[in-house]
Amino acid sequence: MDTAKWIASSNGLVVEEAVVLHNSNKLALRLLPCDVMARVAPVHEQNAQFEVDIAQQLVEFGSPMAALEPRVEPRVYERDGFVVTLWTYYESVAGELIPGEYADALERLHAGMRKIDIPSPHYTDRIAEAQELVANRESTPDLADAGRDLLDNALRYLRRTIADHHASEQLLHGEPHPGNLLNTKQGPLFIDLETCCRGPVEFDLAHAPEEVTAHYPEADQDLVDVCRILVLAMVTTWRWDRADQFPNGRQLGLDGLDELREALDGVL
Repeated sequence: MDTAKWIASSNGLVVEEAVVLHNSNKLALRLLPCDVMARVAPVHEQNAQFEVDIAQQLVEFGSPMAALEPRVEPRVYERDGFVVTLWTYYESVAGELIPGEYADALERLHAGMRKIDIPSPHYTDRIAEAQELVANRESTPDLADAGRDLLDNALRYLRRTIADHHASEQLLHGEPHPGNLLNTKQGPLFIDLETCCRGPVEFDLAHAPEEVTAHYPEADQDLVDVCRILVLAMVTTWRWDRADQFPNGRQLGLDGLDELREALDGVL
């Protein structure tokens, strides 16, 4: 928090207070009274430049993407072992987005992403990261053998099943769930591009509420269903990482194993 406040102040912004908006593996702060959102991460656990580069291009294309703070140089700032990026803060509008608006925003985001040519991970890289966590008992010491076997088998099966669909691929948000979509006066805006990857659009749709899929043109519902189970398996794996700081993460890990068993009942 002190690092974010110092960086903002040193760039001419007036900062008297930092309010925590989200705190898990990365920290999101609202800096006041300048009203800027700061994202903070340890320097060794970040890909902030990747996120900044994509966000700038999407905003230029008119995509529904939150913008970097215009009063400072749009770049990654580093100090005291942390990296900080400064973003426009948007006031939220009361009420939830209706499914059609959500799907339209995601479709427009995907359209902008198809114009971007930037080296990016593949969605299977994230599966591989999850598989490595499952295999590494030092990284996931509290994961019982039964849960470990379930996750290992599920990740292998789901990766193979998605590949068998031979779906077309493009740059994706990676985690366009409701927590990463702001309902603002400017309309719906996506945030948090650190998980951008290449893959089928159905992988992104699997992070959105189920009713959104019906409003997304030409989505393969069968593939979305498989991707939803994959997302469940990966998210459950993250919760067993000893370094995970997600609130109530261990209970979410237990719940995730139960949901995964039910989802794959009769398959594995």
